Amino acid sequence: MNKAAGSLEAAVQVFRQHGGLMRTSEAMCAGVNPATLYELRDAGVLVRVARGLYRLREREPLSNPDLAIVGARVPAAVICLISALDWYDLTTQIPHEIHIALPKSARRPRLEWPPVHVHKFSDPAYSAGVEVHEVDGVPVRIYNPEKTLADCFKFRNQVGLDVVLEALREYLRRGRPKVEELLEYARICRVRRVMRPYLEALL
Repeated sequence: MNKAAGSLEAAVQVFRQHGGLMRTSEAMCAGVNPATLYELRDAGVLVRVARGLYRLREREPLSNPDLAIVGARVPAAVICLISALDWYDLTTQIPHEIHIALPKSARRPRLEWPPVHVHKFSDPAYSAGVEVHEVDGVPVRIYNPEKTLADCFKFRNQVGLDVVLEALREYLRRGRPKVEELLEYARICRVRRVMRPYLEALL
């Protein structure tokens, strides 16, 4: 095996070790030369998923490419509001953009795709209730159902109160609601007094 072929195979192995999906910066930090990366792309071994994000063609197509791209390109983002409701099957709404929360000091991400709606959260609202889910091999930060519902009450004028109540009903219908956690997140989001009457009426 010549040196060039060896470097190509080594780069493929690096991608395999990372689940088949990597950012350009990650690949370079792992020792993959940019020229090697582009050679693999031109040969069809790698597929460009988004700007600066590549997937091994041999791997299955992404099941949820929008969330995987956001998770890979914007690690600080937390999936929130309608997008989080959709993840937990708590809404019949189909989000046309990915809703993400970022710290107030964060820069707006530049993504060719997918379209994102950025919400700036202050601590502790940004850091509370974050879970990490693996989506197509990529760690994606998503608010848990209770924090998501509290956020939706806070942004009810944007989300729509009917959508929020639909989600709350579905959450309660599933049984074993974490009422104390729900109210604690509502306190953090400063909507406890707003949420409580609806919660008590539906329980």
